[in-house]
Amino acid sequence: MTKTARAPATTEKIALLVITGLILIASGIDPHDRGIWALEVAPVIIAVPILITTHKNFPLTTIVYRLIFIHALILLIGGHYTYARVPVGFWVQDLFDLSRNHYDRLGHLAQGFVPAILAREILLRRSPLVPGKWLFSLICCVCLAISATYEFIEWWDALIGGGAADQFLATQCDVWDTQCDMFMALIGAASAQILLGRAHDQAMKTII
Repeated sequence: MTKTARAPATTEKIALLVITGLILIASGIDPHDRGIWALEVAPVIIAVPILITTHKNFPLTTIVYRLIFIHALILLIGGHYTYARVPVGFWVQDLFDLSRNHYDRLGHLAQGFVPAILAREILLRRSPLVPGKWLFSLICCVCLAISATYEFIEWWDALIGGGAADQFLATQCDVWDTQCDMFMALIGAASAQILLGRAHDQAMKTII
């Protein structure tokens, strides 16, 4: 990739980083519950330094950085309000006469959608795997593993926090919440590869 082509991409990455930082600060101003906020935004706080540190030796495609930004936005909004209280979730609930606020379903869909493209890039660039059924299946498994790990964290938090953990779990009295969350992650992982696979292949050619 030429210097002239690299410059706009670098500018966009810096802009995404700055915007993420500003939204993180805004998210932390008078959140509904400070402890829940810390738990929900922890992935963003952990991921940003890793992305900055690895950028020089292993820069990701712009499409991946954009997806990570969108995922971060979902997490930061959910952290500020708690997932069961996000206003846009109530708006959708009222619009479609739903039984609950489904913003957390969006979060779990993103939990599969975004890691799928990130995992796809890492595997295609650092392993012998090539696009095909094996890659597709393995990425779905990776995303399900990530989702399951997050459910473990929610479970452990519930054991430690008892009733105070309800806002973090965001089950909203749904006995099938864990299964639905993991299913949404699977849908996200599969749909990301189907919808973005070809565009992602083209994007990787610009940096490999």
